[in-house]
Amino acid sequence: MRLAEFREFAKGKNKMAIKVITDSTSYIDKSLREELGITLVSLSVNFEDESFRETDIDNETFFKKMQEKGIPKSSQPTVSEVYEAMHDAVKDGDSLVCVFISSDMSGTFSTAHIAKEMVLETIKDAEIEIIDSRSNSMQLGYAAIVAARAAREGRSMLEIVQIVEDNKKRSRFLFVPDTLEYLKKGGRIGGASALIGSLLKIIPILTVEEGKTEMLMKVRTKQKAVETMVGKVMEDIEEFGLGEISVHHINCFEEASRLAELLKGKLKTEVGICNIGPVIGLHVGPGALGIVYYTLRNRK
Repeated sequence: MRLAEFREFAKGKNKMAIKVITDSTSYIDKSLREELGITLVSLSVNFEDESFRETDIDNETFFKKMQEKGIPKSSQPTVSEVYEAMHDAVKDGDSLVCVFISSDMSGTFSTAHIAKEMVLETIKDAEIEIIDSRSNSMQLGYAAIVAARAAREGRSMLEIVQIVEDNKKRSRFLFVPDTLEYLKKGGRIGGASALIGSLLKIIPILTVEEGKTEMLMKVRTKQKAVETMVGKVMEDIEEFGLGEISVHHINCFEEASRLAELLKGKLKTEVGICNIGPVIGLHVGPGALGIVYYTLRNRK
């Protein structure tokens, strides 16, 4: 081996990795998360008499408890859990990119900054970037996934951060609740609006814009809402191209499967199916359907 080749080989061997952490509301499939080496910190759901980390309770058990006990509150990961995950990621000299749920929806982003300062007290040269995804579910998930893929490709920290920011501009999350009950109880929609909506059988198509849940439009039936949602997806893809796409659902796998097959037939590409967990699910309720995707070119 020539000297120049050896130096390049040694340089490659000594090059530190860039790791990725996200939170449990990303709902990335476990096998993909493990394949890409993405670390997870968990939010929690808190009933009056008991609490669960989101990753420790399945939807069936959670919604059964919610029927019995009422809608719980959610909380961000503890500072100690985030600190331990960060410290473990950088202790051997690797760098770290963290992508978390919207700071308008959770205190996770703020907790992460506290944990980062704690890590820097002992590992002063640690390189840690914290990114606010401005969303949740697989809109957050895709941001973490593209970060992990870029890290695997050997991209620099600056490049990875830019790739995540570009993905945020290209992604969209549309979803349709089965009922307005949970949005009302969770404070995501006013009581009068929920009452009128229920009486008139109005179903909202919701989205996430600038970090908050917003109303995109209203229709009269869930079927019409799903059709309208699919139409909007197709408009975006025709104009901006398609990166990846998934169907979200909360305890309505058969409906989600039909929607995924419909999209697969139209797009001629794979469409993932992903269950939304308790932390986001408690605000929307079972029966909700959604589509999350990112385009090849910026929408914003």
